[in-house]
Amino acid sequence: MIRRIFKALFINSKIDRGIIKSVKTITGIKPRNVELYKLATQHRSIAKQNEIGFRESNERLEYLGDAILGSVVAEYLFKKYPLRDEGFLTEIRSRIVNRDALNLVAKKMGVTDIVKFTNNRKSRQAYKSIYGDTLEALIGAIYLDKGYQVTRKFIVRKLLRQQYDLEKIIQTNPNHKSKIIEWAHRQNKDVKFEITEIKGLSHNKEFMAELYIEGEPVARGNGFSKKKAEQDAALKSCEKLHIE
Repeated sequence: MIRRIFKALFINSKIDRGIIKSVKTITGIKPRNVELYKLATQHRSIAKQNEIGFRESNERLEYLGDAILGSVVAEYLFKKYPLRDEGFLTEIRSRIVNRDALNLVAKKMGVTDIVKFTNNRKSRQAYKSIYGDTLEALIGAIYLDKGYQVTRKFIVRKLLRQQYDLEKIIQTNPNHKSKIIEWAHRQNKDVKFEITEIKGLSHNKEFMAELYIEGEPVARGNGFSKKKAEQDAALKSCEKLHIE
């Protein structure tokens, strides 16, 4: 019995040391409350019920981290671009904190090495933003463990200044739908998007969108929302029509 207890303690200690080392490597911050960071890396696919029947995963920390990230990014942009209007600030913030951007940043930072999940589900929807979600959960853990100022410094120094090229983000227009619409208006052509197919269950739908110019189909796109599907169709149309 005693031997089993010591063995369990040794294993837990080893896991704790591994988490501390990994989090410090990724964030530059040494955890104080290791349990927060363990929870931050636990995807809902491996969530287990605690003693009161609640399934513990990183979703609550993700919620908190998302709010803090959005707040810090908004403040940073507000101060960095004092002459730009609200529309500009909102658009750039959206490009920084959207799921695709956060996923790329999380992968570059090594979050893929610490997130824990099971891949036995058929749903791609459940995993399409797993790394970005985990990064937000880590931000939530840092906030609860170290406070706002440490969290703010991490976001500004490690994310905004090291992982993002703000000038490139500003100069790049990822809204391919507006790009193709503007092109069509200049050419006096009629453009229309149509959702042609919906696959999957209610909680895991995949949409197919077709883009038509002058009634003729140009390209088809897909995504886990109507907006994503239309953007995908617009991107393929821009490539096909050589619209930059």
